[in-house]
Amino acid sequence: MYSTTLIPASSSGLAFASPIQRTHRKQHHHVRWHCSSLSAASGTATQVSTVPWGCDSDSLENASALQKWLSESGLPPQKMSIQRVEVGERGLVASKNIRKGEKLLFVPPTLVITEDSEWTCPEAGAILKKNSVPDWPLLATYLISEASFMKSSRWSNYISALPRQPYSLLYWSQAELDRYLEASQIRERAVDRINNVIGTYNDLRLRIFSKHPDLFPEELFNIESFKWSFGILFSRLVRLPSMDGRVALVPWADMLNHSCDVDTFLDYDNLSKGIVFTTDRPYQPGEQVFISYGKKSNGELLLSYGFVPREGANPCDSVELSVSLKKSDKSYKEKLELLKKYGLSGSQCFPIQITGWPLELMAYAYLAVSPSSMRAQFEEMAAAASNKTTIKKDSRYPEIEEQALQFILDSCESSISKYNNFLQASGSLDLDVTSPKQLNRRLFLKQLAVDLCTSERRILFRTQYILRRRLRDMRAGELRALKIFDGLRNLFQ
Repeated sequence: MYSTTLIPASSSGLAFASPIQRTHRKQHHHVRWHCSSLSAASGTATQVSTVPWGCDSDSLENASALQKWLSESGLPPQKMSIQRVEVGERGLVASKNIRKGEKLLFVPPTLVITEDSEWTCPEAGAILKKNSVPDWPLLATYLISEASFMKSSRWSNYISALPRQPYSLLYWSQAELDRYLEASQIRERAVDRINNVIGTYNDLRLRIFSKHPDLFPEELFNIESFKWSFGILFSRLVRLPSMDGRVALVPWADMLNHSCDVDTFLDYDNLSKGIVFTTDRPYQPGEQVFISYGKKSNGELLLSYGFVPREGANPCDSVELSVSLKKSDKSYKEKLELLKKYGLSGSQCFPIQITGWPLELMAYAYLAVSPSSMRAQFEEMAAAASNKTTIKKDSRYPEIEEQALQFILDSCESSISKYNNFLQASGSLDLDVTSPKQLNRRLFLKQLAVDLCTSERRILFRTQYILRRRLRDMRAGELRALKIFDGLRNLFQ
């Protein structure tokens, strides 16, 4: 069975929490954002709105103040300091020798932001809790509320050190998503995420903010500030297994950058009564210390954190392959109804890794190519294509296996063609921007898209090679069997 989350909650890797869980991806065409009147959602704006608090993503201007405040507030002496780094712009760098297996950080619970944290404006917090607002939107609202109080907030030094514009696909306009991510299925997931944020904001505005404008004025609690706060949550919120899976923002710890080569994660340590992680390698002074953000594909890392690892560096990388039933199939309606029964659709996406593809994809392919004479097996195939069932997944149908593999190959080559078209055109994409700063941003987004599409196409190329070789071997075996049969037939004539 395979199941993914936008930000997985697991104990392997850094367990980042997410309110949105995904299983199979249904394929949607012409997906647009719900609030087209918003400048960021319409794709017409040339400038990206930012909030009045925080700092530039690579700035160290507030880092020393954050470090001083944390130390004065109970953070024990550290073996790391915030510095500019090549990977991540800002990061924690070893200031002393660090051993493999050594516990670091020890951030006390008093310096951790959770849904139980005290509000500078208690009335605002009480109203949200009275309305049973869940942890994610509650924390998003909490961040904005605390930011608005500036120095009066206990968290002012922390908020001042947060990026003013988190690297996140939340900050890509519709036009940018369409232009730069047209070949990748991550575009639709970005649109889904933006719609979730907009929908959450609209719900809070209608149910709570509009009824208490003195506590939640629109000039502060608006879609731009919510995109900022959700961008912070998507990239920094962690789930702590030893604290009953509670989600939290952990200042200082969230300055750690991700490495695909590291397998260590944050958790609460009952012995030291603090948030720690255990190193899986030694570090020398001057070396950046890394942590894992979880077993995520390059697309998922771009979606939440705004970066793409170098090609081939991420062993967890995958690409979503879109497959569809043929409407010309005489059994199309019957197959479609069975897929719907198991939570699937006539157009579906499945994750492919460099090491292969899931059994669910093979089951879907069997169903797609199966003739009406195999009607008795339709439901078995549809159930096996869903990751919501515990039915046996590795059933094989030798009589249609060649057609099923060809079906996957055709879908794979169709997807490769889209990537090829984008990458060939990427050198001539129109960057009609008059502002140098905006031009730099567009060039940066374009490079991220090129890096993502190159890594995803690499997986598709590998899949194409395996499928072609398997089909060639199958057909060569069939040809040999046919020659043997003809020889035996001639012998006995």
